[in-house]
Amino acid sequence: MRSGNPALKESTFLDLASGSVVQGGGDVMTLNGTVHKTGVLLLLCVMTAAFAWSQVDFTADGPVGAGPYMWGGAIGGLVLALVTVFKKQWAPVTAPLYAIVEGFFLGAISAMYNHFFEGIVMQAVLLTFGTLFALLFAYRSGLIKATENFKLGIVAATGGIFLVYLASMVLGMFGVQIPLIHESGIIGIGFSLFVVVIAALNLVLDFDFIETGVEQGAPKYMEWYGAFGLLVTLVWLYVEFLRLLSKLQSR
Repeated sequence: MRSGNPALKESTFLDLASGSVVQGGGDVMTLNGTVHKTGVLLLLCVMTAAFAWSQVDFTADGPVGAGPYMWGGAIGGLVLALVTVFKKQWAPVTAPLYAIVEGFFLGAISAMYNHFFEGIVMQAVLLTFGTLFALLFAYRSGLIKATENFKLGIVAATGGIFLVYLASMVLGMFGVQIPLIHESGIIGIGFSLFVVVIAALNLVLDFDFIETGVEQGAPKYMEWYGAFGLLVTLVWLYVEFLRLLSKLQSR
């Protein structure tokens, strides 16, 4: 059981003391329950995103009101994500809170992108959910199989992308930018396409991972944790689609 999603890693369903799969007794994780809870998280995220969007205004001096929602949502979402990863039993509480806080971030950043590239947000939303359902169909029909080599490749690529973004963030603090990959040239667009593909393929690993938890009889709270993991991947995929589309429209 391996997933590129940091929220859904190999030891998620394991008891740290015995190393065996955590059993949920009679009240266990189900696929339908995970789907329903994913819907709840998405609804919460959309509601707060719409509110944050409505609070952002644009003047001749630039955007007004976006900062608190964008930075507060990003930092709060990171903190809640880490808490959820390390305290999976808290997922019924922390996962909805993560969705609410992350919605503030997505609403603010979406308003910014849509101001400079009108219509880009709807395109990114359609591409994100289109990708989700297409890959879910491919996975359920057996067109894509999460083999060990497939998992290893996606995990390695995801880790590489994380390191590039981390290096870009650290260098940016000193006024240094990694050339080309954040620009709208061929290399920048190619890099964004690569990241979008890897983010999308992480969904396949997440489907496989959640299905394994259901088969192993993981405890009921893991439905919230599985939904949280899917939301993490969807947020990443949506943001990457925004970046890719903005680069394409900038040409």
